[in-house]
Amino acid sequence: MSKPWKNPVILQEIQALTALTDDLQEPFEKAVSIFLGITGRIICTGIGKSGNVATKIAATMTSTGSPAFFLHPTDAAHGDLGSVLANDAILALSRSGRAEEMNTVMDFAHGKGVPVVLISENDRDSLADYADVVLKMPPIKEAWGHAPTTSTIMQMAIGDAIAVTLAQKKGFTDEGFHELHPGGVLGEKKKF
Repeated sequence: MSKPWKNPVILQEIQALTALTDDLQEPFEKAVSIFLGITGRIICTGIGKSGNVATKIAATMTSTGSPAFFLHPTDAAHGDLGSVLANDAILALSRSGRAEEMNTVMDFAHGKGVPVVLISENDRDSLADYADVVLKMPPIKEAWGHAPTTSTIMQMAIGDAIAVTLAQKKGFTDEGFHELHPGGVLGEKKKF
């Protein structure tokens, strides 16, 4: 049997995931409750690498029975705020919690009474001021310099946990997944 590969980047990312502790449980449950309580869509937003992760989370949510889409904060400021409706909720991602580009979306949502869940290391100011719930990630060093690596792994894990928990609580089935995902190798599998 071969030994596990001990690449330092992968080890750093494993360390980041294990740094997510039980402190996240209560806000996580509140976030899930918010998303279960809406009749609209989950609007995922973020800028830079956090935006890329938000796009992936939106796709996972949609394919597992929770309609979602990605809203780019810059596009939102140029007319796409019209896609945010009163029965929606926002899932915002920002490692620093200070991405100024997201203020327009957050301010608009807050003014319309649209609930906001924020995934961030910062739960004390800026974007957190708009949030109904902050899923606070522990501060941890990135695997290389300042390039988002470990922080995006944590964001994605939290987003995946939300998506799967919502699917389970909604009673979303393998058949429902297949109905929404008829293409590709996954679409070919009639039974999972």
